[in-house]
Order: sequence, then structure tokens, then C-alpha cells
Amino acid sequence: MPPRKPAPRSDELFRSQLDNMIDMEHALVKLAGLIDWSRFDEAYGRFYHQKGRPGLPTRLMAGLHLLKHMEGLSDEAVCARWKENPYWQYFCGEQYFRHKLPFDRSSMTRWRGRIGPDKLELLLAETLSVALRTQAVTPQACERVTLDTTVQTKAVAHPTDSHLLLRGIEWLNRLARQHGIKLRQSFLRVGRQARRDVSRLIHGRGHKQAMRWVRKLRTWLGRLDRDIGRKIAGNDALEAAFALARERVAKILAQKAGDTDKLYALHAPEVECIAKGKARTRYEFGVKTSMAVTNARTAGGQFIVGMQALPGNPYDGHTLTAQIEQVERLTGVTVERAYVDRGYRGHKHGGKAKVFVSHTRGITSPTIRRELRRRNAIEPIIGHTKSDGLLERNHLAGATGDAVNAILVAAGHNLRLLVAWLSALLRALFRVLFPATQPAMPSA
Repeated sequence: MPPRKPAPRSDELFRSQLDNMIDMEHALVKLAGLIDWSRFDEAYGRFYHQKGRPGLPTRLMAGLHLLKHMEGLSDEAVCARWKENPYWQYFCGEQYFRHKLPFDRSSMTRWRGRIGPDKLELLLAETLSVALRTQAVTPQACERVTLDTTVQTKAVAHPTDSHLLLRGIEWLNRLARQHGIKLRQSFLRVGRQARRDVSRLIHGRGHKQAMRWVRKLRTWLGRLDRDIGRKIAGNDALEAAFALARERVAKILAQKAGDTDKLYALHAPEVECIAKGKARTRYEFGVKTSMAVTNARTAGGQFIVGMQALPGNPYDGHTLTAQIEQVERLTGVTVERAYVDRGYRGHKHGGKAKVFVSHTRGITSPTIRRELRRRNAIEPIIGHTKSDGLLERNHLAGATGDAVNAILVAAGHNLRLLVAWLSALLRALFRVLFPATQPAMPSA
């Protein structure tokens, strides 16, 4: 059911009103007044059924996700801080201070799943709209963008063979206990011991012995899978309950070192192994993500004007057209020039935007040469989204979670810039209204 508008309460006289508790000149308060919250109500209203319990206010859920990614927090942490921070409650549309959450933590998960990544782009578009209205960024800056790709790593352990095989044994044993299946042998004790021995021996002189333990783990997992298959045969309900686990276990048992389509995590089959040529990290496990930022450093900083997850590890040049289209969709400005690195060579972009690859010779325009040197400025932005945001370790489930997290990370980065920009404006206004008085010199 759609959210209801807050009704007046009879005990308002005895409740703490937020505008009496907080500084109304605070940057977060100013930012809350600049965001067009009704835009979210109109866009997300169709996702609510007309019957049932009233839904949570759209401003509350949208504000919680913006604050979460602005601070780089988990769902649990943002809920805990929301109860203590009156500025956060005001930002989310509350009129009176609340001592308890009006929702549970899983409400955020369900809301994200209901809206989906396509509609959540509206949050990123609104941050750019606020930046344009406050002159933190100009429309001309959105005409020249820098594009690059990075890896949005998933919250998975490093996928070694021994780790995956032991996790398969534990998963099948857990399902067997839940459904009351008595196993011939669980292999849990010997499997954990083998896992420890592999970790101890694999990087030293005992490499051959470690590989023998890995082969034993594979044998034990196969025995366990066949034992369960015999005991659930003919029972449709049990076969359906074990279908997903047995399918992924069979893939782990069958995959070889040279396979391209490998399973790297039992709970996250969408994880891909991506090599970006980094000296410190040879391989990263997650999904490739494309990012577009303004080429020039505007008054408010470098804003992210487009971001999307790219499942399937596509070639960078094939993602160029879709990324430019997203930038134009979010900003409403036609991109004239796009600056990329040499990973985009051979892109064959057929749009109106002119694409310039770094280290290209023969460019005579001093403006384009200067803007091409600015291409490297996207690297610190990627670093900020990973260190300050949640791009480094994504905990949202599935390919949909990857897409949602990428969009919200970009919105959180823009919010950090907007808060800093509004704080700088307030300080400048204060200096103009209340100039510092020079102390009078003592007379001789």
C-alpha cells in the first residue's frame, strides 16, 4: 500500500521538534531543502500495491540509502546512527525526534529489490540536478567527460580449490541436518583438517602433499553428493530443496584450471575473475564497473555523472556507447567529447560524441591536449569510491545487487561533494556578513 501522509498527533506538545534541536544552517539541512523529494514519490509510487499495510515514506527510504552511501556504512550501521543523529532524521523527512526506528533493517533490502537499479538511477540524477542548481557544476562541464572502468569487488573469500570444496561439504551437511537426512559420513572433521593442511603446505616445500589433500577433498565432496543423491531419489520435495546446492557442487567438481566459466563462490555465482594488470592485485573477483566523471574540476569538485555495472567482463570499447547514453540521460546534456585510456582502442563508437584516447599523437588543438592530460584525474575518484564509499566490497546479493550498489555509490560520492560545497558557501557567506575586525593599534 502507498505510504500515508503523516497525520497530526495529540501529544505533539511533549515531543522534541527537530528544527528546535538542530542548526538550520547546517549543510545537511540545506541539502535536504534542495532535493526534490516529490520526484521520488511520483517515480516510485507505482511499485506499491493499493491493498495491504501502508508502506514506509519514500523520502525516508531514499534518504537512508543516500546517507548510507555518503558515509560508506552497512545497513545495520546506518540504522543505528539514524536513531542517534537528529540531522539524519531531519534529512529523511522526520518532524520530531524519534528514539526508535519506524522500520526494521530488512526494510531497506526489500525496498531496493522492489525499486530495482533502473529506477534507482533517479537518485543519482537528483544529486546532479542539485549540483547544477547550486552551481557546484556547470552544464558545460557535463559536455566533456572522462570514462574508465574498474572492478567492483564482491564480499567473497579468496576462491581457492580447498576453500570451495570445504564450503560445498559444509553446505550439503547443513541441508541434510535441516531435512533430517542421516548421512553415511559427513566428512566435516577430516575436511576441515585437510583444509588447514593445504593452507600450511601449499606455499612451501609440501606443495605435492597439499595437492593430495585437495584431491581427497574433491573425492569426499563427490562421495557426499552421491550419498545424498541416493537418499533423496524419488522424493520431489527433497530433490527440489537440494537442487541448487547439488548443481553448484557439481560445477565445482567438474571445473578445471583452464576453464573460462568457473564458479568462484557458492553463494555468489555471478562473481567473475577480472585481471586489470595491477602489480599489487593480479586478479580481482567481482564485476567490471564503468564510471564517467566531469573532465574539468568544477567549483564543487569532480562529480560522477554516470556509473553502471557490466556483467560478463566485456571489452571496454564495447561499453562506451552505453555509458555515454547514461550520462546524457542523467544530466540532460549532450556529451561532446569523451576522454578514455588505451583500453578503449578500437571502440567504434558511432554516436555524436568525439572520443579521444590517451597517448594519441597528432592532436593539434591545445584545448583537447590539455583536457586529455586531465584524463588521469578519474583515478583518484575511483579511489574515493572504494575507500570512502562501498565499491571496494559489495555485500548486496546477485547481479541486481551489483547494479544497485554501483548507482548508489555514485550518488553517495556526489552527496559528499555537495555537503562540502554547501559548507564552503556557508563559510564564505559568514565571512561576508561578519568580517573579522582588526584590533585597534595602541596610541603612542
